[in-house]
Amino acid sequence: MIDPIVRLSPQQASRFAALPLRNLTAEYPNSLAHFLNGPADLRSPRDLHPVFYGSYDWHSCVHGWWLLARCLRRHPDLPIAGQALALFTSHFTPEAGAAEADYMRQPGRGTWERPYGWGWLLALCAELQLWPQPEAKVWRTALRPLENHIARAFPAYLAKLTYPIRTGTHFNTAFGLVLALHYARICGDAGLEQAITDYARGKFLPDAAYPAHYEPNGDDFLSGALTEALLLAMVLPAGDFADWFTTFLPAPSFAPAIVADRSDAKGVHLDGLNLSRAWCLRGIANTLPDSRPSLLREMAAAHEAASLPFLESGEYGGEHWLATFAALAVEGLAD
Repeated sequence: MIDPIVRLSPQQASRFAALPLRNLTAEYPNSLAHFLNGPADLRSPRDLHPVFYGSYDWHSCVHGWWLLARCLRRHPDLPIAGQALALFTSHFTPEAGAAEADYMRQPGRGTWERPYGWGWLLALCAELQLWPQPEAKVWRTALRPLENHIARAFPAYLAKLTYPIRTGTHFNTAFGLVLALHYARICGDAGLEQAITDYARGKFLPDAAYPAHYEPNGDDFLSGALTEALLLAMVLPAGDFADWFTTFLPAPSFAPAIVADRSDAKGVHLDGLNLSRAWCLRGIANTLPDSRPSLLREMAAAHEAASLPFLESGEYGGEHWLATFAALAVEGLAD
């Protein structure tokens, strides 16, 4: 039995949206991953990225905007709505969007933010596509050059990615593809959807007896096992996925990760792991036709409970990004 669709409550949306709202325009501190082609590239984060300069790093800023859009799409009457909409209008301009695209097109930047930031940018565009707010179409148009660049780059990347990356951090292949596949289906990019489906089937279907007992590493915020399984759940018929999952994880058993120090910007990744595991476990459970979903949902609830109370830790290393993963834990990428 598939659980009823769960949506962010007004209280959750208000809580989650408050974090990106105060971080999206915080230029510093900033962990700037920046490829310089010459001295002229020595510029401030906001000069380099007029849309996505806040929230500590580029990809966190991108998914902070995704979260803000998602919360407002679910609950347009949130008290922060006026402030948030004004922020979108001031940042998502044609000039700023063109500058973001131009940055990524420069020599030496072909691997920059690949695939994590790429996937989140496409997920943001999908969210703008779904949002009935009239200005959302204008804001998406501002991002169109960057959106088109990334949507074209993904299939070319997959064509040369002989081995998928299964790490529990930003370079994880399956996570980027889950986000990009969501975008392709929402925005009708059949070519991208086919490229992702073919890659996922070709590279991940042979996997069996995944050594999930080695997870997590000390700064993981993704589960290599569960992220891969969620991707396969999105591309396989339910019966085929159930058979594959039995071979892939014959006896899934995941306990919440323990976060020893939330002031450590890497250690707090484990809160993200708990929340992303909850998302994956629920997504997988909703595709299985047998008796396993109840166990997976129990695991998901335990993981969410272990980290959801700590979004507002007072430590910027976690506060700048964790609310996005909390939203995934609650309702995933559902449209």
